Amino acid sequence: MKRQKRRNSSNKIENLTQSILAILRKDHSNPHNYKQLASKLGLDDPSSRNQIIKKLKLLEVEKTIQEVDRGKYIITPSQNYYTGRVDMAGRGQGYIIVEDLEEDIYVKSKNLNKSLNGDIVEVYVFKRRKGGKTEGEVTKIIERKKTEFVGTIDITDRFAFVDVADHKMVTDIFISRNNLNGAQQGEMVLVSLDDWPEKADSPFGTVLKRLGMPGEHHTEIHAILAQYGLPYEFPEAIEEFANKIDTSIQESEIKKRRDMRKDLTFTIDPKDAKDFDDALSFKTLENGNHEIGIHIADVSHYLKEGTILDDEAFERATSVYLVDRVVPMLPEILSNGACSLRPHEEKYTFSAVFEINTKAEVVNQWFGRTVTYSDARFAYEEAQQIIEANQDNTTALNTHIPAEISITDTAYEVDKPIAEAILELDRLAKIIRTKRMNNGAISFDKVEVRFKLDETNNPEGVYFKESKDANKLIEEFMLLANRSVAAFIGKQNPKKTFVYRVHDEPDDEKIAALEKIIKQFGYKLDTRDKKSTAQSMNKLLKDVHGTKEQNMVDTLAIRTMSKAVYTTNNIGHYGLAFDYYTHFTSPIRRYPDVMVHRLLQHYLDANTTAKQEAFEEKCRHSSEREGLAARAERDSIKYMQIKYMKDHQDQDFLGVISGVTEWGIYIEIVSNKCEGMVRIQDMRDDHYEFIKEDYAVVGRKTQNTFTLGDEVYVRVKNADLVRKHLDFTMLAQKPETI
Repeated sequence: MKRQKRRNSSNKIENLTQSILAILRKDHSNPHNYKQLASKLGLDDPSSRNQIIKKLKLLEVEKTIQEVDRGKYIITPSQNYYTGRVDMAGRGQGYIIVEDLEEDIYVKSKNLNKSLNGDIVEVYVFKRRKGGKTEGEVTKIIERKKTEFVGTIDITDRFAFVDVADHKMVTDIFISRNNLNGAQQGEMVLVSLDDWPEKADSPFGTVLKRLGMPGEHHTEIHAILAQYGLPYEFPEAIEEFANKIDTSIQESEIKKRRDMRKDLTFTIDPKDAKDFDDALSFKTLENGNHEIGIHIADVSHYLKEGTILDDEAFERATSVYLVDRVVPMLPEILSNGACSLRPHEEKYTFSAVFEINTKAEVVNQWFGRTVTYSDARFAYEEAQQIIEANQDNTTALNTHIPAEISITDTAYEVDKPIAEAILELDRLAKIIRTKRMNNGAISFDKVEVRFKLDETNNPEGVYFKESKDANKLIEEFMLLANRSVAAFIGKQNPKKTFVYRVHDEPDDEKIAALEKIIKQFGYKLDTRDKKSTAQSMNKLLKDVHGTKEQNMVDTLAIRTMSKAVYTTNNIGHYGLAFDYYTHFTSPIRRYPDVMVHRLLQHYLDANTTAKQEAFEEKCRHSSEREGLAARAERDSIKYMQIKYMKDHQDQDFLGVISGVTEWGIYIEIVSNKCEGMVRIQDMRDDHYEFIKEDYAVVGRKTQNTFTLGDEVYVRVKNADLVRKHLDFTMLAQKPETI
């Protein structure tokens, strides 16, 4: 036995060069000697150590490594190290996205070295092939993107594992029995990633919170919030602090503000809205022009910098709108109380007041703190009825103004001023909108899915949110306030630090890809310049309206656009065709609007410019939190769609093919916009092949073709509430024969 062991110890170590270089690259700032390398490689016999010593000398001669101290080596410094973000792909492989590199760096699973999706890492590029992938290896994890994960726990006699719900998480998490914190078999839990020992396959974690059993409504909603690190309740200390704020209207404070309480003022919001952060006032001047006020809740009056309440609002950065609830940025006493512009109440507001002529041209503008009184509250539907009644002379106007929103019990004569104000605002808004479209703005009116929920939050039905004249009226005046405030500060000299909402021009490659897809439906784009691209995009969106492919084309068109973000570096807003734009109008639900109010008042008080670096960091955080909230909102809609479809498994549905891949066909149901997949492997009538350039799958024998935009009939095969995945079965019948 001893002789056998000695003979094995003299065997040549396989891949020794790569192993040594991997260690030196991973810890390239610390020199290693042969003993340290042998230890890390798990080798302790004389033959192995001799091989390491010889290999080190050879690598030194080749100048791959260099000796920096007696017997201690580092990898030869090179320009091949980069810092970037991990974007995990399929099969555990990943790409490192480096800001200054045109091409992403491909990393095999074995070279990710315990990095996870979203982590900021150092990567060493070791392969640059002509026409091939730039390939590298993660050498250091600089910053973990996430340290808390949501998953389902599987408990054994000695330990447990959490299977993380995120498909980009490539490993489960090991939990010792001591760190279960009462978790029960099969529950969904929130876990922390505490440590990842070098030789362990899985990271070690601790159960932080039990969320409940998978598939239950509250479990799934809380799991969505936990997955994105979004809180669903305020800490007790925050609630206590908010409840102690003096929310009364004081005469001493009114004297510091422009008093606009006598101006006709009203709100127009969704019928189920609980907070109203904007109102419009309307007054006709002696010269025939109109004075129109856009009045916004003065959140910054109550939300003081440096307080725990402000810290909490900044950390949240946005309210989150899930299918069955709102997770607010501010406690209810402010969001639904002091800051909400409720009817028949005086409120502190921050206003943009415009003198506008009958051609919808701004003649004068004023910005500052005000006190206002809301005379009435309208739902969009009620304001829409007033607009439509004016277009239909056969209907008396007062029948479209519900009694509960009347200023007094006397009907037509007293309500007439509000009705006339709404009609004139609608007329002006349409002129402003037309000008904006002519200047190159893009009109995205994508259909939004909404659910009718019963008392237990089960979806009884699906409906679509449409943007009508009343919605567009409010939108145009909010846009007017936002761009005017941004231009007022942005055009000042010397330049002042400010928070802008910017939107870059679309990527040429994405536009080209969109052109290729829409060509199959007979549409085209004119991409000669910025303006022609925008105008042809508007024509496309108008032409597809009401067609079977509308939602798919709308979605693809939105995806070609760059992402709007907050920043102190203004580049304008491409989608709206504005040189200056900000968010001023929703401080109850968006922290950037609070920053804008503070900066605007700071400059109105003739102060010097604020520190750009501090505000740029706050902008970055706000953009990031906005993205998390948007993903959580999409996940909640997806969950509710699957829940809805689970109750309709015996029905046949007409759908439109919305995506084609090598593994399956994605289909969107026409009647409810739910999207699911027919797996290629489940289509047993033929062997289907994916034709990438045609966005199609084709049967080898039958030549049956399924391509983007085709109408098909499907039935639900599996509705997985836990994984939020919907599988369909393709029905054999053609639409015309079913």
